This record gives sequence, C-alpha cells and structure tokens, in this order.
Amino acid sequence: MDAPVNPAGDFVPEESYGPERRNEFIGTIETTPATAREIVSDLQAHQLDTRYRVWSVRQIVHHLADSHVNSYVRFKWALTEDHPTIKAYDEGRWAALADTVQGDVRAPLLLLEGLHLRWVQLLRTMTDEQFRRSFYHPETGKTIRLSEALCYYAWHCRHHVAQIRWLREQRGW
Repeated sequence: MDAPVNPAGDFVPEESYGPERRNEFIGTIETTPATAREIVSDLQAHQLDTRYRVWSVRQIVHHLADSHVNSYVRFKWALTEDHPTIKAYDEGRWAALADTVQGDVRAPLLLLEGLHLRWVQLLRTMTDEQFRRSFYHPETGKTIRLSEALCYYAWHCRHHVAQIRWLREQRGW
C-alpha cells in the first residue's frame, strides 16, 4: 500500500478563529516534542532509515526541528519588524544533508523540545494584534499573518507525527 500524502488530512487554513482554537493550536505545538520522542524512541537504526514516501523517519525528525526553527524566527521577525520579507529555505536540500540523513535523532528531538518550550512561551504572551502581524514569503509571493502561520504549524506537527505513526502501524513496529 502506498503511503498517503497527508495521513493527518490535508491542510485546511482557518482564516479567523478565537482564543479557544488558538489555544488548541498552541497545545499541539506544546505537545509535539514529547509525542515525537515517544514515537521514535524505541526504533532501531534500520527503522529510522525506513522511508515514508520521500524522506526517512530520521529525516522527518530532523525536518521538524529545521522547519520549526525557521518558523520561530519568522514569528520573531514579524513581531519586531514591519512586514518583513523572510528568508526561504530549500527543505529538500536541508533534508539531504549528511547530518539529517545519518545523524542521531536525539539532537533534533532535544532542539525541538527547547525550541517548542520557547515558542509556546512566546505564543502564550502574544496579543490578538500581534497575531495579526505578518511577513512576506518571497517564494510564494504571499503575505502570511502569524495567526495563519500558527494554524499551519499546528497542522505541520500533526502531519509529520502521523507519517511516522502510519509507517509504524503498517510495519507492525
């Protein structure tokens, strides 16, 4: 059976949502490091190197840390500059680097843990006005409000965790 593209479901942007939904998104970001650690902690090297579509489990774990570092910085830029143009990065090329292909997953899991603690601290202190701040993404040509970015990254957490879970279930790990 071919692995589904989006085992957690397609990303559905939410244009406007209230504090309760925002807290759900923040909660997802808050719990993802522990969830990621839990779903890979007992995997052997060959299992970590098993591919889910294009990337291995190991690459997915490294990608979560890389992607979320970039998102955290984008939040900070948008909060401290007026409509900044962010620096895009080539996630595929990052995922192909040797540290990602061969590296121990403990490092990105530790990074994800500390980063998410810091990110959640920031998110919980932000005002409605701050969530309306935005940045410009030069690759997509779109302006992205922080409220939209939060919605996306909560999905991004669920998406990659679901990929690893799906693979575990299919392989009986």
